[in-house]
Amino acid sequence: MLIRTLDDVLGSARDVDWTNGTSRRLLVAADGRGYTLTDTRVRPGTTTLLRYDRHLEACYCVEGEGRVETAGGLFTIAPGTLYAPDPGEEHRLTSAGGMRLICVFTPPLEGDENHDLAPGRPSGF
Repeated sequence: MLIRTLDDVLGSARDVDWTNGTSRRLLVAADGRGYTLTDTRVRPGTTTLLRYDRHLEACYCVEGEGRVETAGGLFTIAPGTLYAPDPGEEHRLTSAGGMRLICVFTPPLEGDENHDLAPGRPSGF
């Protein structure tokens, strides 16, 4: 049995600031569960272009609001909404007032990955 609290992660190497938000990595590869679980906060007034080529991601909104835009359209994200991009699908995540997401990645993250938010290029792990 693994027990870990958010307080255990805050301020540790698993508390990753990715410029447009923070990713608190509650489970990583070293935990041996086969997936990563994060408590992610998206900062207000940010837009982030993302694409994950080596991971599947699912995000469930628990606080705040935002939007995710793909080639398939623009979708509102609010508490109770899940979004899960297809593998390699470029998506633009925007939040005017901030948002909190619970995210799952498979295969699991090592835990120290961070975004490269270079203009015009999607970031991913």
